[in-house]
Amino acid sequence: MTRSATVALVTGGGAGIGEATCLRLARDGIAIGVLGQRIGNAQKVADAIIVAGGSAVAVEADVADRAAVNQAVAAVRAALGPITVLVNNAGIEHFTPFAEIDDKDWDRVMAVNLKGIYHATQAVLPDMVAAGWGRVINLTALGAQIGAANMVHYTASKGGVTAMTRSLAVELGPKGITVNAVSPGFLLTPMSQRAIDGNLFPVPYQEIVATYPIPRVGQPEDAAAAIAFFASQEAGYITGQTLGVNGGCCP
Repeated sequence: MTRSATVALVTGGGAGIGEATCLRLARDGIAIGVLGQRIGNAQKVADAIIVAGGSAVAVEADVADRAAVNQAVAAVRAALGPITVLVNNAGIEHFTPFAEIDDKDWDRVMAVNLKGIYHATQAVLPDMVAAGWGRVINLTALGAQIGAANMVHYTASKGGVTAMTRSLAVELGPKGITVNAVSPGFLLTPMSQRAIDGNLFPVPYQEIVATYPIPRVGQPEDAAAAIAFFASQEAGYITGQTLGVNGGCCP
């Protein structure tokens, strides 16, 4: 397997925004560690990259499990080289009225969406510090900016991601590492499709996107393009920022 000067680890890389990001970064010449909670999905993405002429390896981990993340990072490093791009994409959403959220649901959402970023970023940070260069791109969410009924635990976790992004940018900037966030609006992903199928949105999603300045459903590739920019050399003087990919629905 070919080793690359630039290696990216994409968490939640087996589907949706993560899959689109893996494919986009691979087209940009980056070797990809595809981390998924289900190895089968991650392997399909890695195989597609390899068939297209890129370099990739699939690894399995629940980002809430520090030991599993450390093991996965070590496997990617051994196969492809030091990791200098990290896309913290893994996340879960959960629809429950606030009064009905229990500790188990609250803790699980926080463990994946917020603590998972803590685990993955600490695991790859030594590679970036050694290189004097790095890119960390976190996925937050529109709901963290505007609120969302029945998703208080989810939006709280994503608000934490935004705050964590800003603080990490301040701390890691002097080491040559930028830290930014991408905040998707309504994108058609397997996660959002499950919400549609379960009638979990307050109104039909078509009515929501019809009000946007760009009146269409977003695609995972829209977010992947923003992530690829933050991962690039050209974004070297941008850090601590959150970029909305939302069709212009809000500031």
